[in-house]
Amino acid sequence: MLVLGLDPGLAITGYGLVEGDGQHLCPIAYGVLRTPAGIAIADRLVMLHDALADLLAEYRPPVAAVEELFFATNARTAIMVGEARGVVLLTLAQAGVRIAEYTPLQVKQAVTGYGQADKLQVQQMVRLLLNLAELPKPDDAADALALSICHHNSSRMAQLLE
Repeated sequence: MLVLGLDPGLAITGYGLVEGDGQHLCPIAYGVLRTPAGIAIADRLVMLHDALADLLAEYRPPVAAVEELFFATNARTAIMVGEARGVVLLTLAQAGVRIAEYTPLQVKQAVTGYGQADKLQVQQMVRLLLNLAELPKPDDAADALALSICHHNSSRMAQLLE
């Protein structure tokens, strides 16, 4: 199963595509979708939509794992992330992609076994689990790969419980 992990943000949205068969995981592609500062937010949201739509058309993942919004100390940042997350969810829904949502705590728990793991621990486990030569960069791409891994693990657990 091919899973697209997405770590939404207005300036940078991380993505990570991971193929898995329930026991083995293989990274297909990862990176970031960027929108430039200094232009209207509405225009940046359109750019995010178009870039994600292109990614979906290229890889055609049946499911996407998206990070849930968590409380931030900066309300302005939280609002912009929420707007980007809304565009991500809309774009996925328009493309007919199933959506699974996970909290940062769930992702850290699934990838490292510890819900309070720091970013470096998550990156190191992603590198190990996907047999990558080096830590995935930038952080947003590593987080997106972790989301994809989290969904693979959650799906496998659900299948085992059935």
